[in-house]
This record gives sequence, C-alpha cells and structure tokens, in this order.
Amino acid sequence: MSKGLLLGGGAVLAVAATWTAVAVLSDAGTGAAAPTASPVPATAEITRQDLVETKTVSGSLTYAGERQLTSGASGTVTWVAGQGTVVRRGRPLLKVDRRPLVLMYGKLPLYRTLQRGMSDGPDVEQLERNLKALGYGDYLTVDDHFSYATAQAVKEWQEDRGLAETGQVDAAQVVFQPAAVRVTEAKAEVGAKTAPGQQVLTVSGIRRLVHVDLDTGDQSLARKGAKVSVTLPGGEQATGTITSVGTVAETSGQDQDASTTIDVDITLTTTPKTKLDQAPVEVEMQSERHENVLAVPVEALLALREGGFGVEVVEGPATRIVAVETGAFGGGMVEIEGAGLAEGMKVGVPAS
Repeated sequence: MSKGLLLGGGAVLAVAATWTAVAVLSDAGTGAAAPTASPVPATAEITRQDLVETKTVSGSLTYAGERQLTSGASGTVTWVAGQGTVVRRGRPLLKVDRRPLVLMYGKLPLYRTLQRGMSDGPDVEQLERNLKALGYGDYLTVDDHFSYATAQAVKEWQEDRGLAETGQVDAAQVVFQPAAVRVTEAKAEVGAKTAPGQQVLTVSGIRRLVHVDLDTGDQSLARKGAKVSVTLPGGEQATGTITSVGTVAETSGQDQDASTTIDVDITLTTTPKTKLDQAPVEVEMQSERHENVLAVPVEALLALREGGFGVEVVEGPATRIVAVETGAFGGGMVEIEGAGLAEGMKVGVPAS
C-alpha cells in the first residue's frame, strides 16, 4: 500500500499538529504505549468502506475549438467583430474596403472559387445548403453541381450583402466554419491593411468547457468519460465529464521550473452563469477506487517523531498509539492499515 498517495505528507502533518503533540512509539515497536492521563478531545470510529482517491487541480473556463481565420480579401479593414461577439451563419466577421467577409457553415474550407463551369464537388453542395438556409434560391436544387440556378441564388445573396453581383464565390467573400463562432481576438485592426492568407481573427466554438494542463504524474486521474466536480468563479459548483485527454506531453519552463503536462478538456453538465473567458477554476478529479478498506477521518492522523503517521486508539479510559500506513484519500477520509486495527475501534480526533 502506498503512503499518502494523493495528499502530501506536509498537509497531513498540518492536520495532525492541530490537536496533539508528536507521538512516540514504544522501543519495542509493538505500537503500545502507557495509558494517557487525559482523554482525547473526541473520538471517531474506524469504518470499513470504499474510498475513491481525489485530487483538486487548477484549470480554466474557456470555449471549445480555438482556431485562426484568414481572409482572401486585399485592402483596408473597415470593420471587425468585437471580442466576445458570437457570429452566426450569414453574418459578417469583418469588412475589407466595406465589403463583408461572411460566415457560412460547413466542414470544407473554401479552397477554390465556386462558379459556373467548375467541376462538381461537395464544396458546391455546401454552398447551396447555406444559400437555401439563408432564404436564397427558391428553385435551387441542393446537389454537388454549380448550376445556373446556383449562380442566380449567389447573385441575390451578393446584392443583399453589398457585394459585386458576379454569381461566383471566393475566399474574399466567405469563410466556412462547422457552426457559429465566438470571436476570441481580432488580429486585424480597423484601418490596417490586409492581404490574402493573412490571419484576421482568432475564433472558437460557443460551447463552454474547462481546460486543464494536467501534470503527467497525475495522468491516471484523466480517464475519458470520468465524472468531475468543478468550482467556478464566485463559488458556483458544477459537474462535468472528461471528454478529451491529450496523448502528447508538452513541456514548459526550463531546468528546475520545467513542467510536463497533458491537455484535458471537460464538458460541463450545465451552462455556467459566468461569461468570463479563461476564468480560473478548481477541478476535483477521481482516480482508482479502493474497495472494502479500513478508514478514519483525515484529522485522526498523528505525525510520528520516527516518521510516518499513526492513530490514537481509545480503549475505555486508556489510549495507545498505533503506527499506520496510509492509502487512498477521499471525502475527508483516509485509508489506513496497522497492527491490530479493526472496524468499530475508536480513534482520537480533534474536538468539533
């Protein structure tokens, strides 16, 4: 059994020191000591139960899927969506020379100009679905062919958006994203020059999630599908599920300050009240379950002068110190193992 798996020895020592002096084992090492003259402040029973190891780690409340957007337009930026703005299908992300770069939904990037005479493809169908959803092309058939009806629907859309009515669509007019996006940062400022391929916005999805840079030493805590508890800004409590665990370790810092972490993403069960991005949160994660073990409240542990920990067993008017090995910590309880300990015995704890 490991000693103090997830609760540091310093923390246990602090707990122990709050109500008793350092205990000393007998020279024989039997764990027995002479009866104490004064009773312990209070007692608790040794119980037999299942314990789940837990650890609280720091994380941040953010938004899913951050990525960079580029524009195919060339000119002067005359308007840009502000930080925190949610942009949906058909709405502009920015304007270059007063011409909008519009968001449409789709998984394929706009890798070629869409126009009559081009070869059929899924990118054509993607455009047509958006035109239909935006109310253009009453007689348009949604398929992978760019037809005369497609060109007419494009012209109608271009007229309403203040674009040249060419009947063709290129990367200066449209950006395809899987769904609505939230503007995280504007890379292009109003008045600045932009060119095709230049980054103009950092965006993310609109789904909230908690991100944790988890130390690789704690990676056993991160199991996809595992439930966690999250403390949000203002003390708001939430539950969540681990939905993504990184497979590549990342190292930051240098020498003694270096740390190696993996990315862990958590989807919350309910939408948090706070709208803050990158807000600090605390995440309580669970590791393996220890079944049918002896357990006492954490505050029952005593720091022994010889090192390690013990508990003060209460037997009528007498007490004795028994050295223990600690295992799992969870829910304010700690797993213990020591000579002669059994379920139902009384141990000393601080007065409540």
